[in-house]
Amino acid sequence: MNTPQSRRQFLTSSSAFAVLALAGCASDDDLLKPRQPLFQISLAEWSYNQAIFGKKMTHLDFPIVARRTHDIDAIELVNQFFMDKAKDQAYLREFKSRADTEGVAIKLIMCDDEGDLGDVDPAKRKIAVDNHRKWADAAKYFGCHSIRVNAETGGKGSFEEQQKRAADGLRPLTEYCASLGLNCMVENHGGLASNGKWLVGLMKLVDHPRAGLLPDFGNWYDYDRYQGVTEMMPYARAVSAKTHDFDRLGNCVETDYRRMMKIVLAAGYHRWLGIEYEGEHIPEAEGVKLTKLLLQRIEVEMAMEQKA
Repeated sequence: MNTPQSRRQFLTSSSAFAVLALAGCASDDDLLKPRQPLFQISLAEWSYNQAIFGKKMTHLDFPIVARRTHDIDAIELVNQFFMDKAKDQAYLREFKSRADTEGVAIKLIMCDDEGDLGDVDPAKRKIAVDNHRKWADAAKYFGCHSIRVNAETGGKGSFEEQQKRAADGLRPLTEYCASLGLNCMVENHGGLASNGKWLVGLMKLVDHPRAGLLPDFGNWYDYDRYQGVTEMMPYARAVSAKTHDFDRLGNCVETDYRRMMKIVLAAGYHRWLGIEYEGEHIPEAEGVKLTKLLLQRIEVEMAMEQKA
């Protein structure tokens, strides 16, 4: 009978073995040749939401955990964990200093709880846009490439009406981000924003080169996740590699990662995949570790297939 600890050890060791075994199939000359990775791995702060909300670690600890626990050199922040610090220059300076000391790049800020960009009330839409500006300013200071926002509409109105309202809020915010050299991304995050066709239509309405999408492997609910990610990928500025649970071979239970990564790479995307572990059955650090091993294994497999 397997205990949770022995199961975690098995998963970690077996996944690592798979990566090494695949690498072992290559010749010595192949292994010595530098190879451009098919994608790069970052770590989303939400992976540690239980630890941070539970006060077992702080937001300031996150760059250190990313580097020293997981050897990951790029992070994606969540504004909920420093909600009152967006304009606190001393705090932002301290966080950036810690990240720089660890050699960790800050790639984006995920923004929540700042109002609905697609609110039925135009005045509230404007307030939501204004509320997000401070996070774009913080992202600029950190050297990010993007902020991630939600296309919230309150669920009121038709498919097209909600799309138009969301575009009305997203366009001026995107223009502000563009003035700072940033992208403004929308994630599939519930409601019509978890409908790939709706999101693509939103991008067409906004019609700005700095407007983009952040496909999340999860958050699809009653919409096919593989279809949704396929639809979103032409507009992807980042990708969220979400996991909840793993089988005994280290594969993600809810998402066929090999199938999903074929979709991602077929779109010509070779940039950042942000690990976002959101499970409850194993500790957060173990979930992040297993997700990283899974991505590494698939990357090796696919690289070898391309070479064959």
